[in-house]
Amino acid sequence: MPEGSLAGQVALVTGASTGIGLELARGLAERGARVAGLARGADRLAAAMDGLGGLAVPADVTDLGAVRAAVERVTAELGPVDLLVNNAGLIDAAEVPVWQADPDQWWSVVESQLRGPFHLVQAVVPAMVARGSGRVVDLASGMSTRANPDYSAYSVGKAGQLRITESLAAAGVLAFDVAPGVVDTPMTRSMAMWQGFEDWTPASAVVDLVAAIGEGRLDHWSGRFVRAGKDTVEALAATHPEGTQRQVRLLPHGAADPVA
Repeated sequence: MPEGSLAGQVALVTGASTGIGLELARGLAERGARVAGLARGADRLAAAMDGLGGLAVPADVTDLGAVRAAVERVTAELGPVDLLVNNAGLIDAAEVPVWQADPDQWWSVVESQLRGPFHLVQAVVPAMVARGSGRVVDLASGMSTRANPDYSAYSVGKAGQLRITESLAAAGVLAFDVAPGVVDTPMTRSMAMWQGFEDWTPASAVVDLVAAIGEGRLDHWSGRFVRAGKDTVEALAATHPEGTQRQVRLLPHGAADPVA
C-alpha cells in the first residue's frame, strides 16, 4: 500500500485530464490515494492517468448511465470511493450579458456545473451513506457567491453547486465547497477577463485544501465555502464556524426584516 497522508483512500476526480483536475489527481496520488480520473476525452485522460499511475474512466458527467458505469468500474478495480471531487465543468463561450448568450451553449454550461455533480452524487454517495464514511468536494468559485454579468451561466451553475453541497451536509454527508481562486489553467487563460493577469493562485494550494479535507482535518467546515490561496489549512483547522458563517444567505435590511 502506498505511503502518505491519504494512503488507503480511493479518490475520484472529475475533469481530471487537464487543469485543476489533473493537478488534484496528481497531488492526491502523491499523498498515497488510489486515484481514478474521470473526463470526456478518453485519449487525453488515459495519457494523464498513465503519468501518475491512476485509473482512467472516461465518461460525460451529464450522462447518468455513463457516470454510474464509471463509478462501478472504480469500485470494482480500486474499491469504494472515499473522496469525490466534482471538478468537471464548462465555462461561458463569450463574455456577454445573459440576454446575448447563445441559448444552447449557456444551458450546456449550467448542465455541466449542476447535472454533473448531481449525477456523481447519485452514483457515489449512497455507498458512502451505507458505510458511514466518505467526503465530497465541489469545486466552487467566487462567482458562486456573487454574479458576474459576463459569465452568467457559470455563475448560475456554481451558485447551484453551493446548494448541492449544503443539501448533502444537511443530510449528514461531509461535503465542502472549495473555491480554487484564479489558477493558471488552459480554461482560465481562455477567459478574456484574466488576460494580462499574473497573481495566480498556486495549484498546490488547492491540492493542500482538498487533501486536508480527505484526511478529515476540516470536517467542522462541512457545508461551507473555503478559498484556496486565502484560507490556509492551519487557519481553517483552528477556526470553528458557527451558524451560517461562510454560507450564502439573504442579508436582512434591518432587525425587523420578516424575510431574511
